[in-house]
Amino acid sequence: MTDLRTRWLGFDLQCPIVMAGSPMSLDADAVARAVDAGVGAVVLPSLFEIPQSTAPRHDTESPPSGTFLDERGPFLRQLERLRKRFSVPIVASLNATSPFIWAGIAKDLEGAGASAIELNLYEVASSVERDAASIEHRQLDVARAVVDAVKLPVNAKLSMFYTSVPAFTAALMSVGIAGVSLFNRFYQPDINLETMDVDRRLHLSTSLELPPRLHALAALWRPSVDGTPPLWLACTGGVHTGEDAAKSIVCGAHVVMMASALLREGPEHVGVVRRGLAHWLDAKGYTSVDEARGLLSLHKVKDPDVWTRLNYVRQLGSWEPRAADDVG
Repeated sequence: MTDLRTRWLGFDLQCPIVMAGSPMSLDADAVARAVDAGVGAVVLPSLFEIPQSTAPRHDTESPPSGTFLDERGPFLRQLERLRKRFSVPIVASLNATSPFIWAGIAKDLEGAGASAIELNLYEVASSVERDAASIEHRQLDVARAVVDAVKLPVNAKLSMFYTSVPAFTAALMSVGIAGVSLFNRFYQPDINLETMDVDRRLHLSTSLELPPRLHALAALWRPSVDGTPPLWLACTGGVHTGEDAAKSIVCGAHVVMMASALLREGPEHVGVVRRGLAHWLDAKGYTSVDEARGLLSLHKVKDPDVWTRLNYVRQLGSWEPRAADDVG
């Protein structure tokens, strides 16, 4: 039987599947069902620094993605209850903008029993006066302040829109960040032309969102030293099946985070993905997750050009038009 045990942020997990932050991960019954299905850890939805008066309206098609600071009392009490009830790590997430506020909130979360802190580094640049360097500098200040404020491991959840994800990740490591999650999903609004209004409905992810995560994982993976990697890697966004999880792991992921698939299929879907991953590993002759991890990373793959600009040219050249009788 393939050994699915893994390590992430210094924790020993029974499997690499993590319940990502969503309304479901604050629901004790849903968490219990995921734990029974074999989930390795749970990430809570983010605490946001946005005043509730400016919060987007929610309906049954748009579940809230987080809790606002003025609601943190109930949030902290629920964190305490979850931490006491379940033995798996419970990670508290913050949507961080100002260092001093978030350092204090991180200490509150630590006091409530959080196993680790995730910094959800989500900023929307909408002014020409906020350049990339200033945004990254502020995010590094936030990361440094939180790392200095708590004794817990701190993980950073990133977007894919940095000019250089590897360079910014290296900067995060220099201030003490222990791991990164790749990548945040931006729930960008659409336009309803009938009502002439912004359409805020939430669209769940699919496996089609996975490839950019695989590329980043492959670029960032490094071999462990004395059993500990220089950076813990989590894939988040686009993991729906055991094969999705396997792809993430061979590119370097220590864990895969799932939200959309669990919202769609229910917490028991953890077991489906877990069995699918175990089946793939067993079929390929791997006795553990560790054996497969990073095999297709930039530093291990036989042809590194598959992850570089040269592969872009090759992929363009591989396209062939359909035969005339295939055209509808």
